[in-house]
Amino acid sequence: QVQLVESGGGSVQDGGSLRLSCSVSGVTVSSACMAWFRQLPGKEREGIAVSDVRGTTTYSDSVKDRFAISKDNAKNTLYLEMNSLNTEDTAAYYCALDSTHLPREGFCLRVNCDGDICYPSINADYWGQGTQVTVSS
Repeated sequence: QVQLVESGGGSVQDGGSLRLSCSVSGVTVSSACMAWFRQLPGKEREGIAVSDVRGTTTYSDSVKDRFAISKDNAKNTLYLEMNSLNTEDTAAYYCALDSTHLPREGFCLRVNCDGDICYPSINADYWGQGTQVTVSS
């Protein structure tokens, strides 16, 4: 049975840092297609970081150079290191998995665009429960 359990959210001051964790069971993260999404208040859920089956990472423009997605194969855990946080990063954060994507199929990255703004995404079929991140000025 596949399960994704997130932790690490909380409140932080503007400019601060947090690390989110997503502990995975039922799937080996090292060869899995995984991502982090977030949902800002009153907005649709958006992809912000993808870790592809071969380790390739892709970020949205809004978090690029500030956030880092990574996998710890020994702990079977996905991480999101968030630095230089600002109030616009306040959101519920979700980890996600595309369990149907096989490594031999190549890249699993999808791109969703809302007008001129595009976000990295995956065809997720499993989601974590979400963890809240609140950044105050």
